[in-house]
Amino acid sequence: MLDVVTIGETMLRFTPASDQTLEQAEYYRVDTGGAESNVAIALARLGWKTAWISRLPDSPLGRRLAGRTRAHGVDVSRIIWASSGRVGLWYFEPPVPPRPGQAYYDRAGSAFSLIDPDEVDWDFVRTARWLHLTGITPALSPQCRALVHHALEEVANAPITVSFDVNYRSRLWTPAEARAALEPILHRVAMIFCPLRDACILFDDAGDAESVARTWARRFGARVVVITAGEAGAVAFDGTAHFLTRRYPVQVVDPLGTGDAFAAGFIGGYLEGGTGTGLAWAAGMAALKQSYLGDAPWCTREDLLHLISAESTGIQR
Repeated sequence: MLDVVTIGETMLRFTPASDQTLEQAEYYRVDTGGAESNVAIALARLGWKTAWISRLPDSPLGRRLAGRTRAHGVDVSRIIWASSGRVGLWYFEPPVPPRPGQAYYDRAGSAFSLIDPDEVDWDFVRTARWLHLTGITPALSPQCRALVHHALEEVANAPITVSFDVNYRSRLWTPAEARAALEPILHRVAMIFCPLRDACILFDDAGDAESVARTWARRFGARVVVITAGEAGAVAFDGTAHFLTRRYPVQVVDPLGTGDAFAAGFIGGYLEGGTGTGLAWAAGMAALKQSYLGDAPWCTREDLLHLISAESTGIQR
């Protein structure tokens, strides 16, 4: 029996070496990363049985994506292999003050964006305790939007907890488009993750993280709503407001994937001991992730537990 299944697109990320610009670089570091696969990898490294489902071209680049994910212990046996198509690519130029960071995407028409929901092994999905989805998927194409709704239908009568990370991406759609597409989805999931900034952009919600978490719990009927607020911490509302105030000193090596690590930490901690444990694990995973190159964390359960047990958790009720 699986603990957590995720479904989504993963891309190849190209990053120039030695703080060079994309225009001048001769060499690039190549990483794999996608919100859903990042979560599956992080949870696998914490000891949970996870699987990642996607649609990839049967090509060297598709096999690279699958192999890198499998190497962390994630089940990739239900990947849909397409006879043609491409993987999504993106290029990241890290900020070097006074130069800002730059990101360029080349993902249109990827094999995943053309997925047919009927291609997914839904019987396999229903063997899991948990299904994790994100708002990136419905933004990619009409087929991907249909996939998310189909997934919710397929698990509606199964004993599966569904979590959903809003993960708003302004390059993929407008706030109005995102709100119209995401609102019916949010009414059907048990756990929601969203940055306070995105809640304001998409739903015009004003107030602090606690007030938005309470509002979303009432509006959408979610069992747990987790609102993150950057330096102000995070709030998880499950009928009681839990506040995250703990800060870890971090030497940032690579900040990309921090939000996915936070979500994975929360899910793992929630499975382990409920909302308070979820917040503690989320903070630890987010901090640890930033110390590794690439989109996914390389820490183990022992690394995480050592970090969060070193001092008080910083969880207040």
